[in-house]
Amino acid sequence: GGSTIRGVTLRLEERDEARLAGLEGPAQQMASRVVPRLAAAMGADELLDITGAHIDSCLYHGQAVLDFANRLADDGARVVVPTTLNVSSLDLLHPEHARGDPEEARLSRRLMERFEEMGCRPTWTCAPYQLEVRPGFGEQIAWAESNAIVFANSVLGARTNRYGDFADICCAVTGRAPAAGLHLDEHRRATVVIRMDGVSVDLLDRDVFYPVLGGLIGRLVGKAVPVVDGLEPGVSEDRLKALGAASASTGSVGMFHMVGSTPEAPTLEAALAGHRPVEEVTVTAADLRAARDRLSTTTDDDLRTVSLGTPHYSVAEIGRLVELLGDRRVHDGVAFFVSTGRDVLHEVELRGWVDRLADAGVSMVTDTCTYFTPIIQDVTGTAMTDSAKWAYYAPGNLGLEVVFGSTEDCVESAIVGRVVRDEGIWADA
Repeated sequence: GGSTIRGVTLRLEERDEARLAGLEGPAQQMASRVVPRLAAAMGADELLDITGAHIDSCLYHGQAVLDFANRLADDGARVVVPTTLNVSSLDLLHPEHARGDPEEARLSRRLMERFEEMGCRPTWTCAPYQLEVRPGFGEQIAWAESNAIVFANSVLGARTNRYGDFADICCAVTGRAPAAGLHLDEHRRATVVIRMDGVSVDLLDRDVFYPVLGGLIGRLVGKAVPVVDGLEPGVSEDRLKALGAASASTGSVGMFHMVGSTPEAPTLEAALAGHRPVEEVTVTAADLRAARDRLSTTTDDDLRTVSLGTPHYSVAEIGRLVELLGDRRVHDGVAFFVSTGRDVLHEVELRGWVDRLADAGVSMVTDTCTYFTPIIQDVTGTAMTDSAKWAYYAPGNLGLEVVFGSTEDCVESAIVGRVVRDEGIWADA
């Protein structure tokens, strides 16, 4: 069959037509109206089957979000593919963190329940790729949450477009998605080549290089697919995660390649799929310093808050934090938060790290993120983070001043109670 929406003819299968006709009930009918309309808007001529979904609509942004979930759930909607849930607006495991409006908390909680009723897994993490089961290479999925999207496409080699609220759950309920954008080979090849020039080997070997480079790439390429060439192969998932999250915040990057580190870029030629790049960009040490400085809003060193774990920290990142702290304690005047998923929290609890961190004055946050949930009490003074994404969003969302630094900088600053940063690593090679 076929249907014409906005002048675009979309080939629909018999099961799509049956659902549109209401033969599988009102929830399938509604979701099956949304997905083809999205496909038409994207210029797709057909839908494809997905094997999984990740939902961002579970974050409470106001009554409309809950209305949509209520309508689907009341109509009996059930997801037909394994579906994980992004962060919510509440930390259910640590209710003592809650500082927001109780009525909004009640509505947030109700929203979470409605998505669970539809068969979604209560994972409450923005890093579903850190779960035990995750999509494989070439799998078609429908993921929302910008850092998860860029990680799935770039690092896992799975295939998803950038899905927003409501579209995500409709794809999960129908098991269908528009055959467009990053689902298709031709939109996955790199068009912009990025190389380093005069950047010290010391900086290239540090975690902090990756979020800063990502923040710079997002501003440079917007929605294009970049490829980073010339770095040592085998860059870790945590570093690739930081680069992707930053580039999806400062730009709209849904996929990047890194030669020798991401699965579709064994070589530069492979990443470009045999085409000539549209643009080639050389990044210098000065460019990186400027990109780092853009992530801070203040030079005030009066430190009140440290927030790590945007995207959610992995087991390895929490292990590194434990190592950096050693037997030292966070300064009395500093609130120190680390956000992670509950699956990762469970693993680090088994290792005894959560108790060690608590003894050092570090609070764990799960199920949510500190840049939009009112957890931070003191928004005066300076907040410090190792996350380019947190640095990008928190000032606007929370009205606080932020300093971006490496994880090492954040830990040293938290211990002395004022901002200290290692400037030496940013020098020219």
